[in-house]
Amino acid sequence: MKLHTYTLRYDFGAAPNPFWGICTLAIARPALRLAAEVDDWIVGLGAPRTALGDLSAHIVYAMKVTNKMTLKEYDQFCKTFLPRKMPDWRNKDYRMRMGDCIYNFATPDPKIRTSVHTEDNKPKDLDGKYALLSKQFYYFGDLPEVLPDNLKPIMYGGTAHQTDENDAYLEAFVNWIESLDYPPNKPIGEPQHKGDIIRDKNLQTNIASRDLKEDE
Repeated sequence: MKLHTYTLRYDFGAAPNPFWGICTLAIARPALRLAAEVDDWIVGLGAPRTALGDLSAHIVYAMKVTNKMTLKEYDQFCKTFLPRKMPDWRNKDYRMRMGDCIYNFATPDPKIRTSVHTEDNKPKDLDGKYALLSKQFYYFGDLPEVLPDNLKPIMYGGTAHQTDENDAYLEAFVNWIESLDYPPNKPIGEPQHKGDIIRDKNLQTNIASRDLKEDE
């Protein structure tokens, strides 16, 4: 079991996607999707500069990986069990627009569904090879949880992710997150950028370019 931490600078509800009872990470963060294994914990930490202020000592979400599958397997899984994870770009429900099952593997060269990413994101997305799924997660969104002092060493300010440095804090983190008085597997807050989802006419371009910059 490993503990992976990174700074989640843009929280739109797509990466991670905490809706419909399963938290998924299927786009963006290709290196993390390659590295994480079943039973690992992934923690998205707040950014120092957000519309909500300095959230660098806060947790936006934490998920224990309970399943890892290829993106092709994830496409079939969503078609069969999680159709609401498939993006519906014209839907008035922003959760449907943020669907992360964006690659259709019906053909040898997977086609991208209209979604938060564009063809420019495709190489990096597919480089990640896997989708990570969790049936044990805590998503705080715009109501981020303050990180206790003894766990602040897991904070990571780079653009990649931190793992080995967290080994000494894994047990303490799991004990702490599971002791919080929140129901698991249900979003506690809304995506921090929900307002942008509703108002931004160039939403797709802006999310796609931000994610591409992060992945590079």
